[in-house]
Amino acid sequence: MSSGVILYGPPGSGKDTITSELTRLRPEFVLFERLKAGPGRTTGYRLTTVDHIEELSRTGGLLYRNARYDAEYAIDRQGVASLVDADRIPVLHMGQVAGVGAVAAFPLHWIRVLLWCPLDVTESRSISRGDKDVEARVKVWHETREDLLAHETEPWTLTLRTDQLSPTESANTIVDALAASASSESRNVRELVG
Repeated sequence: MSSGVILYGPPGSGKDTITSELTRLRPEFVLFERLKAGPGRTTGYRLTTVDHIEELSRTGGLLYRNARYDAEYAIDRQGVASLVDADRIPVLHMGQVAGVGAVAAFPLHWIRVLLWCPLDVTESRSISRGDKDVEARVKVWHETREDLLAHETEPWTLTLRTDQLSPTESANTIVDALAASASSESRNVRELVG
């Protein structure tokens, strides 16, 4: 069975950096570019309209959609399928536990990775990369923590503290889990997020 990777975590937890490292280690890894309608960052997205996202939603073409940072985001079935058909391993970035579960319904062997870092790390990383919406990202860090605590039994293949592991160590851990066809299980999320 083909595989995919879901990276879930708060802003600044390393989703982009670890994805780059995965791609460097094995070129078959590829960032899944979500559909996006709205302002803000454009890198790593396929820009579209809210009407297009609505149409995909009506026709069953979406795995998940959400709104954040005054924009609409969506993960489309066809987008994931086209990467798998090209023998690529899609790497999806998620910010909601509900989205992790929704995407995991797509028939792949998913490596579900919970990336975590303390609030001060999110804030300092956001500032150092020049984010203009640091306050919003700090707010989302708190929302992510609450989301995890509300879904304590959600299964994860790996939990990685990105303030304690380098991007290379994190990526290698993910590659090893993929090679071992590791399964997901409930973790002690409350201890992880403090």
